[in-house]
Parts: sequence; C-alpha cells; structure tokens
Amino acid sequence: MLHQLTKKKLKHTFYKNTKISYSDTGKGTSIVFLHGFLENSTMWNAHVEELAKKYRVICVDLLGHGDTDCLGYVHTMEDMADAVHHVLHELKLRKVVLVGHSMGGYVALAFAELYPDMMKGLVLVNSTSRADSDERKLNRDRAILAIKKSYTTAIRMAISNLFSEENRDRLTDEIEAVKLEALKTPLQGIVAAQEGMKVRNDREVLLHLTPYPKVLILGKKDPVLNYEENKDQVENSDVELVTFNDGHMSHIENKDELTEVLLNFLKKI
Repeated sequence: MLHQLTKKKLKHTFYKNTKISYSDTGKGTSIVFLHGFLENSTMWNAHVEELAKKYRVICVDLLGHGDTDCLGYVHTMEDMADAVHHVLHELKLRKVVLVGHSMGGYVALAFAELYPDMMKGLVLVNSTSRADSDERKLNRDRAILAIKKSYTTAIRMAISNLFSEENRDRLTDEIEAVKLEALKTPLQGIVAAQEGMKVRNDREVLLHLTPYPKVLILGKKDPVLNYEENKDQVENSDVELVTFNDGHMSHIENKDELTEVLLNFLKKI
C-alpha cells in the first residue's frame, strides 16, 4: 500500500532540462532522504511511513536513478547535490536534515559543503566522508566492465554482496526486491555514478568543523565499507557513532533500529 502511496505522490521538476523525481510527505521539520547507488527513493518507504507522522519527508531520486533522468556521462557528487538543491529551492525549503545511504551520504556531504547555510543536521548511513582509495577506484572500473558485459548477473551479484553473509539467507525476499529495483537503473546512470564516486573529494573535515548535529551509522559486518577503518573518522569529533551488527544495508538489515535512531536524532534538532 505504501509503495502505491509513494508512487502516486511522486512529483517532478526540471533541472538543466533533466527530469528530477521526488516525493514529499508529511508536515514539520524537513528531512531529505538520499538513496544509494543502484537504489531509488522507494528504499526509504518503511521509514517514510513512520517519520512522516511527525516530520516533512522528502525523498529524491538522484541523477540516473529511479524516475530521474541522466544529466551526462559523469554524475559528480556535486552534480547530484545541485539537483537535490534545485528540488529544495522549488519547495522553498531553507533548512533541512539530510539522511544519505552510501552514495547518498557522499551527495549529502557535497551538499553540506556547497550549501552550508541550509544544513540543520546530517545522518550518514553505511557511508564515509573519505575519498576513494586507489584500490576502490580500480574496483569501480572492474564493476563498470562487469555490468557492461553482463548487466543482470553483475547487478544481482553486486546487491547480494551488500548484505552480511548470515542475512543473505535470512532476508531472501527483501534482497530479491532490492535486486528488482536495482535492475531498473539504466546503464548510463550506473556508469555515470561510478565515475562520479571515483572522483569525489575527501570531506572528513566537515565532520569536525560544522556546527549542526551529525550521526554516522555503520555496520560491523559491512562487506563494502570496512568498519574498523571507517569508525576512526569520527574520533575527536562531536559526531555520534551508531554501530549495527550487520552489513551495508541497515535500512533493511536493521530496519526498526534505524527508525529508532533517526527518531531519537531528530528529537535533538
């Protein structure tokens, strides 16, 4: 039912002649949800239902994902942040809390750098403020080649690998649903996002020098973002660190706990 509700409420705007899609539900402090790579705004449906009771919740389909068109052959995190800003400007929103999953976190950080006066709070879910290592960049190149060679197989495998091993058996239906959404992502959108993530800037300084509340949510068994390597970016900062005991997909693997963390964080704002 909620899926239909969100679908029905999908709105469109045009940024640089490119269609941008988003949903806008509820009233109150504005919370903007940004999905990750191979995902779209429907990934937040379960959380929107809960949060829209108290807040205004905006979910944006990022460039080349969901119902949003491609802008070019490289979508930088700044391009994506500018498209999000266009939506918020159209909605006449002055201050927002940004919640970004994985790539959505990179976009949220780019937004925070470009539009600091609009920031009311920042939540990074299974994400990092750090730039890609050389190894990570190589992995992205390999992933692009694999998807060009065998689109469906490569995407299905990429999605499975985001979950902790034990959850791959426990959450088979949920994982299948994620795969079906991922397979709606056009090849151009996939390549453009990978190229954009490869060249993104390191923004760790924002975790230390910005005045608004921030939380970093990490999974201890995240196969994509090493937990030990990533938790130290918030040391000696006022960023709250929340650790779940699962993989890269906290919105599914730790759904209820994530909702609770978000509600508690928003109470402080």
